[in-house]
Amino acid sequence: MHVTLPDGKQLDLPHNATALDAARAIGPRLAQDALAATANGELVDLMSPLPDGAAITLVTKKNPADAAPVFRHSLGHVMSQAVGEFYKAKGYGPEAVKRGVGPSIENGWYQDFDLPEPLREEDLPEIERLMRGVIGRNLDFSRREVSKEEALAQFPHDPYKAELIRDLPDDEPITFYQQGDYVDLCRGPHFPNTGRLPTAFKLMSTSGAYWRGNEKNPILQRIYGVAFATQKELDEYLHRLEEAKRRDHRKLGKELELFTIDPLVGKGLPLWLPNGTVLREELMRFLREQQFQRGYQGVVTPNIGNLDLYKTSGHYQNYSDSNFSPITVDDEEYMLKPMNCPHHVRIYASKPRSYRDLPVRLAEFGTVYRYEQSGELNGLTRVRGFTQDDAHLFCRPDQLKKEFLDVLDLTVLVLRTFGMNDVRFRVGTRDPESGKYVGDEANWEAAERQIIEAVEEVGLPYVIEPGDAAFYGPKLDFVVRDVLGREWQLGTIQVDYNLPERFDISYTGEDGQDHRPVMIHRAPFGSLERFVGILIEHYGGDFPLWLAPRQIVIIPIADRHNAYAETLADEFKAVGLRAEVDDSTNRMNAKVRTAELSKIPVMLIVGDKEEELREVSVRERTPEGHKERKGVAFVDLMKELQERYRARA
Repeated sequence: MHVTLPDGKQLDLPHNATALDAARAIGPRLAQDALAATANGELVDLMSPLPDGAAITLVTKKNPADAAPVFRHSLGHVMSQAVGEFYKAKGYGPEAVKRGVGPSIENGWYQDFDLPEPLREEDLPEIERLMRGVIGRNLDFSRREVSKEEALAQFPHDPYKAELIRDLPDDEPITFYQQGDYVDLCRGPHFPNTGRLPTAFKLMSTSGAYWRGNEKNPILQRIYGVAFATQKELDEYLHRLEEAKRRDHRKLGKELELFTIDPLVGKGLPLWLPNGTVLREELMRFLREQQFQRGYQGVVTPNIGNLDLYKTSGHYQNYSDSNFSPITVDDEEYMLKPMNCPHHVRIYASKPRSYRDLPVRLAEFGTVYRYEQSGELNGLTRVRGFTQDDAHLFCRPDQLKKEFLDVLDLTVLVLRTFGMNDVRFRVGTRDPESGKYVGDEANWEAAERQIIEAVEEVGLPYVIEPGDAAFYGPKLDFVVRDVLGREWQLGTIQVDYNLPERFDISYTGEDGQDHRPVMIHRAPFGSLERFVGILIEHYGGDFPLWLAPRQIVIIPIADRHNAYAETLADEFKAVGLRAEVDDSTNRMNAKVRTAELSKIPVMLIVGDKEEELREVSVRERTPEGHKERKGVAFVDLMKELQERYRARA
């Protein structure tokens, strides 16, 4: 047999040679350094036979990204062995610990157990200690293929392993991996031995998990771990987790009085409190200004619609799992609105349109409703009722590219306004093998081509995701990485030849004949709820002045300064700035502390001197810390803050 190396060179090897054989054939140093390999793009370990003719790459510690899934999976086996040793020390036999699945996942791994007594969170450090002991023994991982009968004989005490083995296809090889006296059913791949595994790992938590995800099955105990190639990476990851807890929008939403979710109102139906409403309205005002400059017209549509509307559009059939059930009113059936676009199509169709009228750009902050499983609901980022910053553009085919580019420019502007500059651009296309897509193939090809041409024209890097299109058309998604390194899919732009066809809408062309318009669906925020949830965490609740629900607090040093403080607050309000006075009986330092906890960006302290000279002392929150200025003329400060508010800074 032979394999091909990255430089194109072919390497002749004995039949059934492994990646370790390939490394030895190249040189003893590589054989010593090799940790795993890729064969035709798939990770394999050094023990597995290579396919004849495979293109291979040897993985060493110089390839940490390739090595990570392998060492995380191996650490899962080490943890599983350590759990067995933990219960052995308690007097239980090896058959007492039964094991479900244990894959590697992003940043780590998990393993499911059926244990003789539950493992407590406080037991995890002891399991970690035992894991380090297993690593220190430098145990070799070995691989062997077995028959189904042999496999079942290995686990007579473990119903979970037995079930997995029985469900394996007869033509699929069954493999065991072993380190020391620990043996497990596993496809691999694994590191050569435990001594080469990184020690930068941590067991994070335990939870319950239904066997094979079926609620009718037993609940197993799942242990999660994380691991990285270096301690520095682990420390950075743990720091990001702490930051994520500190920035959690559910926690900050309560502390800053932005929103609440009341079980009496309903799960997944957020109530916007006054502070959150200010934040929401600032976002809407910002986008409305941009839309006005670009020729959009505002519309308003109802929160329910006739069922036939959504059957015609295809939303009822294609999103049946996420629609709320229809309701009967008199002799008609209605449904909570799942999408705004069918309503906007009917607005377009409400009067005859000429080619001179196009493009028609209809925009709405429209509330829609989707059924989400209770377990998937999460604060503002996963809800059942949400408001989309929706717009639908109806244009002639010759206008499509220009309109798409303008929407692209608007969406990039929106994201950059909020400091979201780390963006991936993802083109979702149709999967020809899937039956979920509607419409003419030629129209699909035209829409996909036009999106790609537009993105390439402005020089944006993009990836194509086959099968990620909406059922009616391809799309461009904006995937944003926040300050914690997490990715969120926010804005989207979709090109649609199909809804105009399904609703039979048209415009009169120069030739006097009817022609079909093309639709663009777009939502730069995606939804206000999700965007605000992400924005809270992105800023950590420290919103810039223009966006902060509470912009300015004036703190009188003594009661005799209250009247001066109220006068200043009234002047701020007269020019559109949000100002309030803390006239509580607390001492000044306590008032400052309260304002700090409320993350109010500007604190003004006034006393005798400030009142006499019509000045203020300024304490301001900035990304770099606190900035203090004394003896600032009030008129100058008001002008400065007005300019910052107008500039959205």
